[in-house]
Amino acid sequence: MKIIDVVSSCGRTGFFFDDQKAIKQGAKADGNFYLGDPVTSGFTRIRQAGESLTIMLVLEDGQIAYGDCCAVQYSGCGGRDPLFLADEFAKIVDNELKPLLIGRALDSFKALANEFDHIHLHGQRIHTALRYGLTQALLDGVAKAHHTQMANIVAKEYGTQVSDRLIPIFSQSGDNRYDNVDKMIIKGSAVLPHGLINNVASKLGYQGEKLLEYVKWLRQRVDEHKSDPNYRPVFHIDVYGTLGLIFKTDYSAMADYLKTLREASGPYHLRIEGPVDFDDRDLTLQGLKAITALLDERHIDVEIVADEWCNTLEDIIEFADNKAGHMVQIKTPDLGGIQNTIEAVLYCKAKGIGAYQGGTCNETDLSAKACVHIAMATQPVQILAKPGMGVDEGYMIVYNEMQRILALDKAMKGRNHEKR
Repeated sequence: MKIIDVVSSCGRTGFFFDDQKAIKQGAKADGNFYLGDPVTSGFTRIRQAGESLTIMLVLEDGQIAYGDCCAVQYSGCGGRDPLFLADEFAKIVDNELKPLLIGRALDSFKALANEFDHIHLHGQRIHTALRYGLTQALLDGVAKAHHTQMANIVAKEYGTQVSDRLIPIFSQSGDNRYDNVDKMIIKGSAVLPHGLINNVASKLGYQGEKLLEYVKWLRQRVDEHKSDPNYRPVFHIDVYGTLGLIFKTDYSAMADYLKTLREASGPYHLRIEGPVDFDDRDLTLQGLKAITALLDERHIDVEIVADEWCNTLEDIIEFADNKAGHMVQIKTPDLGGIQNTIEAVLYCKAKGIGAYQGGTCNETDLSAKACVHIAMATQPVQILAKPGMGVDEGYMIVYNEMQRILALDKAMKGRNHEKR
């Protein structure tokens, strides 16, 4: 099966592009807006509409394969590629990539993904968002060429098994960290709430007191409203390096504080994502490594999750090799080609490091579904519900796609058994 045409369309994502540096520096929120001027290159406002670009591969039998180019909410910081503006990159797809794609046979996803993920144009590697969407479309195209699900292509080419059960779903609250928790409890989210603790004064507290009260509230809320007595969600909270702002490199004091958070969470396991971010990859890695080792040494039952500066497969390998965290977020758009996400999950599992197949609220329904197929074929510890911050929509997209994969896989196995 060959590609006979390539079509692109500009779209919106499920959330926004936010200038993280401006927010960390104290930009004030006004409803859904942030007041003040942006500080990160490429931004015209601190918060602006997220943009996507759909790549559509027309196959010779009339089928269409889809992939969505999109980038993370906090683009342009932490070593990431600059802001992804769809109109600019649509020209690259139409003028530069389309001629390279037309006529290509959809035989092997792995080979095609590796080839197009490493394309250089005008001396530079193409934007991570382009690589992300294009490889989604290639995976969809290979699956359609072979009349099967994307998860089955991944499992076949990487020597894995498609999961026969749901991957635990991690829901994120955005700034609505109270009302959205109620939605998570009602839906039975396995991991919650993310929390968006990205400001010391308003969310963490200068002694960490505001986050401590929030964890106590989480425990009480789940205890009071869970419908199943066996429901024990993991509390996973992203603090965006703010613990490093109040504790600096006093990791002993930080460990003591994390212990109080764990005591407050009671029967619910606790994960803290991004306790430090020193605006430098190696310094952040060393900080996470030290915190992880200290928690293990003191037998403090808190998992540290690495996030910022894990932007590439190579970064994730180095963080995993150094045990800079008990778990690594594999932030799917940051890695470019989705084959890198596959390899990152498998590498972390082989190293005994928790693989959190994440991403961003600033994705689309198409990219989220492609990620579900990858997760079902590689079986990470958890997968992010995305896109958006409203809980319901992202959870629905991810949960329902997993259920479809399970149902179709079961039906196909049943038919194959009957034929025998």
